[in-house]
Amino acid sequence: MRRDTFLKSLAALAAAGALPNVAWANANIKMMIPANPGGGWDGTGRALGEALRDAGVASSVTFENKGGAAGAIGLAQFFNASKGDPNALMVMGAVMLGGIITGKPPVSVTQLTPIARLTTEYNVFVLPANSPYKTMKDVVEQLKKDPGSIKWGGGSRGATEHIAAAQIAQSVGVPASKINYVPFRGGGEAVAAILGGNVTVGGSGFSEFQQYIESGKMRAIAVTSAQRVKGIDVPTLKEQGIDVEIGNWRGVYGAPGITQAQRDALTAMVVKATQSKAWAAALEKNNWTPALLTGKAFDEFVDKDFSSLRATMVRAGMV
Repeated sequence: MRRDTFLKSLAALAAAGALPNVAWANANIKMMIPANPGGGWDGTGRALGEALRDAGVASSVTFENKGGAAGAIGLAQFFNASKGDPNALMVMGAVMLGGIITGKPPVSVTQLTPIARLTTEYNVFVLPANSPYKTMKDVVEQLKKDPGSIKWGGGSRGATEHIAAAQIAQSVGVPASKINYVPFRGGGEAVAAILGGNVTVGGSGFSEFQQYIESGKMRAIAVTSAQRVKGIDVPTLKEQGIDVEIGNWRGVYGAPGITQAQRDALTAMVVKATQSKAWAAALEKNNWTPALLTGKAFDEFVDKDFSSLRATMVRAGMV
């Protein structure tokens, strides 16, 4: 049987829910994580890898971390090294879209193959435990007096926490261009900077800071959701009189040049993984909100998010 015919049959069986696990038993997935270890993309990629194995749709998953430039470095490597590979996946999300808008890299995510949105998560802003500031109000008061004295630490330029910091400044009458934002290539670097007092305020997904918040090494002062997030006892920015709300979704893309049948089969594998016990455990552990979206709906979602993020960043003076 021709490979493309086999893959079409595979996808049809998967869509019908009739695909036995053995059909993918020998799949060896290569996962590009375009960030350094310790961050949200790293956690998402490794959790998905475990879920693919747990669901019986992959016999092995290998990971490669390549951080920098809001994922653009890993994106370019994935684009060049994985053309036509039906077993290659790359983690991505809203942060990558923001980085593409600000950095204008030679390779865009639009040149890859959309597979699925997986989760959504709101950002949390934290202070090191020994900070002289205790609340977001304290931070904002100092920001108004001397914008440059507040060092915001987070992901690459264009990350959702960068956008949120710019919006916070604007909402309290400080030009977004005045904020002192320090970008890091991965969550591990950002955590070290926050704990070391090298930045004033840190921003990221709650899952990246959770253990440090729970151990008392960091103090959470705000979340970027419209309402308090279940299981996270942290006030929203809106509660504190700051009209800012922004979310951070994550997903996966496939290699450029794969066929529609290969895309369908890879999508079915990922969907199967999200139904596994391992994935359910990862969602609970990291306080991720499941947000599965595939096919044309995911394509349209990404196009719309590109447009809305670009508009937000223009208003914030970031592009």
